[in-house]
Formats: sequence, C-alpha cells, structure tokens
Amino acid sequence: MRIRTQLPTHRRLCSALTLAMCLLAGTLVTGTPTSHAADDPRAFMHGIGTARAPDGAHYIFYSASGLPPRGADADGSWPHDVYVSTWQPASGTLSAPQTFISRPEAQEPVSVAQHANGTIMLTFEDGFDARDVLTQRFGLYGQRLEPIKAYPQDILSGGHSGHIAAVADGFVVFYSEGWVPGGGVDNLGSGDNVHAAFLDTRGRIIRHVDVASGKRAWWPVLAGAPDRALLVWQQFVRGRTDASLHAALMQPATGKLVPLGRLLDKLNYYTYQVAWMPAVNRFLLTGTRQGDQGFARLISPDGKILAQADCLPATVREAEIMVRDRQALIPAAQGQVISVDIGEQDALHITTLSLDARWGTTGTLGLPGPDQGVTWFTLTEEGMRHYLQKAALSDEAQTGKEPARPLSCATTEAAASAQ
Repeated sequence: MRIRTQLPTHRRLCSALTLAMCLLAGTLVTGTPTSHAADDPRAFMHGIGTARAPDGAHYIFYSASGLPPRGADADGSWPHDVYVSTWQPASGTLSAPQTFISRPEAQEPVSVAQHANGTIMLTFEDGFDARDVLTQRFGLYGQRLEPIKAYPQDILSGGHSGHIAAVADGFVVFYSEGWVPGGGVDNLGSGDNVHAAFLDTRGRIIRHVDVASGKRAWWPVLAGAPDRALLVWQQFVRGRTDASLHAALMQPATGKLVPLGRLLDKLNYYTYQVAWMPAVNRFLLTGTRQGDQGFARLISPDGKILAQADCLPATVREAEIMVRDRQALIPAAQGQVISVDIGEQDALHITTLSLDARWGTTGTLGLPGPDQGVTWFTLTEEGMRHYLQKAALSDEAQTGKEPARPLSCATTEAAASAQ
C-alpha cells in the first residue's frame, strides 16, 4: 500500500543497411481495455525485461494490472502481477501470457537479468506484506524458470524503483529508498537515496553499497560489464522542472564505488537509459534533455566520456537500448528508431529511421527475429504491442517509408583533443 503523501503515486493507497527496416506487421494487443480513464499509464502496465530459454527462445516478463490491463482499482491501489510470454525469433511467434508472480498489491516495475550460467533474477518493488509501505524484492530462477530462490525475497524494506544487471559472479540490484514530497513530475515528489546490492547466483546478498544519500536521487538504472556496473540516476533540482543526471562505477567484487559526478543538466525526467556493448568494450548512455534534445555518450570502462552527440531525436521514456554487435538501436519520438554504430576510434555513426511505431512510455525492448529483423515490444494502456521490422535496403520505394537519415553532430574525445 503506497500513501500519496509519502511515496510516489505510481503505487497509491492499499550500419545503415541494418537500420533501414520496413514495418511488416502491425501490432499485437493483449486485450481490449476495460476503461480509458485519464490515469498514470504505469497503472496499466509498467516494467519489461527478457531472458533466454535453453532452446534459444526469449522469455518476456512484464508487470500489468491484469490482462487486458484495467488500471488502478477503485480505491486507487495498483494490482499489478508479473506475466511471462515466450518469443520464438525464428518463427516470429509469441506465446499466450502466463501469470508468473501474483500477490495482492502491485509487483512493478519488473526488471530482469540473466547470468552467463543461465540463472535468471527478477526484481521489483512490492506492496504485498511490506513492513515499510513497500519493499524491493527479487526472485531467482533457473533457465527453465524452475525456482532456485523463488519470490518473495527481500532486498530492502522501503526500497523501490529498482533495476538489475548481471555483473561478475552475480547480480547488482540498483534501487531507490525514501521519498520526498513535492517537485518532480506533476509535483509528485522525488526519491531521496539510491543504493546498490550485490547478490551471488544463489541469491545471497553479499553487500549493500550506499551510492547517494539525502540528495533527492531516484530512478536508478544500470548496465553490467564483466567486472563492473555503470550506475546512473536522476537528481532533483530545486525550482526547476528538469533534473541533473549523475553516474558512478561500482566494482561488486570489492564494493568499490567511483563517483563520476554530474554528467549533464536539464534532463527530462525518466528518459535516460544505459547499455553495455561488449563488442567495443564500452558503455552507451542515451536520453533526452529539455527542448526534446536527445543525447548519446560513449563511456569507457573507467568512466571516461569518449564520444558524444546532442542532436538526436527525443528518446522514449523507459525504453531499453537494443545492442547488436557494434550497433545500438534506441526507440525515439514520433515512431522513430535511432541507430548508433560505433566505428573506429570510438566514432559515433548515427542514423534515424521513421516508422509507424506507437511507442508506450512504461517499458519497451527489442528482440531479434524473425530473419535478420528486430521485433519491438512496447507496453501501453491497451496491452503489449509488438512491431515486426525486417532488414531491407534503404530504398523509399521498397520500404514505403522515409529513407534512413544520417545525423552528423557526434564528436569524439580524440578529435576534440586534436583541435
């Protein structure tokens, strides 16, 4: 049960060829909405993640207030459960959703990570049987979804908004704690602290790390490299309707934290995301600033910004970065997709493509297939939609869409040093 004056109201009361894609199939909607009340879209569906099955299929986990999603209950509380479907990339088929975790109150937003040994961990904030209004919880499962240390397992009472990544010999859960009323989106307030927990692949908490306390910091996201995680969060700025973006590197084996400070100002709340790109040994951070100005930062494993771009379209709130070798694909405003290809000497080659995708703002991810294409899954008030996009030549007559459009605003640290 989340009290409006104490915690956020999202839990109330009780290469150009690769990018040049054509839209082949419209959408799959998991149901017809029972109402269209003007409400926080997170009350319908919130949080999405994926893991691999032994046969090469992809599990898709998401939190929803029923199927079809019905939104908040009459008393304002959120009834989200966690569902799972299976995506077969070769055939392009999606199984009917099954309930995976169900308890009173909401389990959302779900975040998912998978270790190299196949172990899958889910985490989310949970209002069920919580001592301190809600609790950041997790469940640990095998690659066939058999329980290893099944939900409900606690990270921290009072924790919320957590996300997870597989790092080193386990998992890092990066989560918020505390809530300060006032300010933020719609004057709903902000989180106060962000912390990280490192767990092994048996679900044992090895250590907690205090990342930022008493700084009105929240919405923590992260990406995992082989031996470290890049932690990113937004921080409240008094008197403004935008935020500042901060980051730190964490080495879970030792608990060492390397603060990277404030990366940028005038951030649109909740619009940022980070991914690890193993083919180039780099982190990629993307997001949107005031004026709907999208940005990208290529970051080294030691936290140095190697390249940047500030002319991207606005990125979609709570959308995952899809990594394919040296390329990253990012959902963007007006149904677009941004491609960031990492070239020699960390050069960013950026292209945009206009599609007909109607992105949701409460969770989006891309998965391979069928053929050489990408299928995007996005959460909406009506249900989970998926858009099938097939690789094709960038020919307007063939695709029926605008051709891919290159952007030339990227600069590299090496180029800047040479000037």
